[in-house]
Amino acid sequence: MFGMGLVRPGMRGSTGRSVFGDVALCLFLLAQASDGVLTYVGVTVYGLHMEGNPLIGWLMAAMGQGPALATAKVTAGFFGIALHLSAVHKAVAVLAGFYVAVAVIPWVAIIFYFGA
Repeated sequence: MFGMGLVRPGMRGSTGRSVFGDVALCLFLLAQASDGVLTYVGVTVYGLHMEGNPLIGWLMAAMGQGPALATAKVTAGFFGIALHLSAVHKAVAVLAGFYVAVAVIPWVAIIFYFGA
């Protein structure tokens, strides 16, 4: 029977897919992409000192803003996918919410409300 997934104990349905997990992963990846774009715009407009993460700031100083942010966001995406494939969906959902709360919302406020 080609094309049929194996059913293991503890899996839901024949494929083991989790709608919650899929949505959590999509939101996590969207939050990462949004943070990357907003961070790029923010540090381009206001300067590198606006980056609150010292590791990312150092990476941007060493590699340049675009390559550093792409490296960081792709790496974060891979780790999020690894968590998803490990069925740790609640952690992915919490991380998505965390990134929206501490990265995306502050950048939106800085760029669109407090900016020039």
